[in-house]
Amino acid sequence: MTSPFRLLATGGGLRGALWLLLLAPLLAPGMLTPALAQGEAPIRMRIVGGLADVSQYVRYEEPFWRERIAQATNGRIVAEIAPFDRSGIRGQEMLSLMRLGVVSFGTALLAVVSTEEPEFNAIDLPAVNPDMAALRRSAAAFRGHLSETLRDRYDVELLGVYVYPAQVVFCRRPFARLADLAGRRIRTSSVGQSEMFTALGATPVVIPFAEIVSAIRSGVVECAVTGTLSGNDIGLHEVTTHVHGMAITWGLSIFGANLGTWNALPEWARSTIRSEVAKLEAEIWDAADRETGEGLACNAGQPNCQNGRRGTMVVVPVTAEDEQRRRQLLTDSVLPGWVRRCGADCVDAWNKTLAPALGVRARPE
Repeated sequence: MTSPFRLLATGGGLRGALWLLLLAPLLAPGMLTPALAQGEAPIRMRIVGGLADVSQYVRYEEPFWRERIAQATNGRIVAEIAPFDRSGIRGQEMLSLMRLGVVSFGTALLAVVSTEEPEFNAIDLPAVNPDMAALRRSAAAFRGHLSETLRDRYDVELLGVYVYPAQVVFCRRPFARLADLAGRRIRTSSVGQSEMFTALGATPVVIPFAEIVSAIRSGVVECAVTGTLSGNDIGLHEVTTHVHGMAITWGLSIFGANLGTWNALPEWARSTIRSEVAKLEAEIWDAADRETGEGLACNAGQPNCQNGRRGTMVVVPVTAEDEQRRRQLLTDSVLPGWVRRCGADCVDAWNKTLAPALGVRARPE
């Protein structure tokens, strides 16, 4: 039988999704056999995972679903996984496909789905989480609201929240603090990042990840915001000289299940999947923290660089002035811009969840 993922890839976007909808009995709990209690057949799951080729998918998501879940259940659950960006799925459509049941178990990048649901990006707006400790507090504060909203609006059961390493500023000319970036052209990847650097006096330029190095070399931009280790992977340490230690954003994703599929699973399976995914989530968060530091170490050529290429960059430390400017950018530019895109309900959600943790309240426009 042709792989459902191949059908989706050849169909493309929602058109491919319609093909899968016709195959829904093959995709979801149709694989949950009534005779499972007698051991006649395992539960078979198909997972749409995160971004292909990055550490989170290759080192954690893929081996978890292909191997560990079967080991943890003595073969009673068997899973297949494909990264969403190689499955013909547009990231913006992931939650809608999960709501339809076309994707039974899927991973959605919050920054991508926030083009339709800007409320989801509250947890990782630029300037909100300058380090991992701050991000952990924000995620804990917002998780309950995120779970409830996914259930109410998309019929999705939240099972995990994953994080990529910190995105920081790389520049080809020296700088000593955030204020020095005024007047520079800076590669950004989101509306929120662009608003932040505009307020800082810089000129944001949205450029795809794969084109960052060529844009630096050609002078289209002289700085770029991207991951500490992914920037090293593409060779930014060879075309830039300074990298800032403050996280601008991180890159969060949610892993969840179509609610109908989830409720159709036997209780033991739901309990096992939830507890095992919680372990996977903890591993991914610890890895993102570790890889953030290792990315900086590799770019600077420090001895603790293990998985990257050693450069000779200067790591610009975060100063008290930077911290003060970050909060100003959040309160005066980033948060008001998000409120304009998101509306009154988002103001309420922020003030109930994140304001107590951050000490920053949102105000309606």
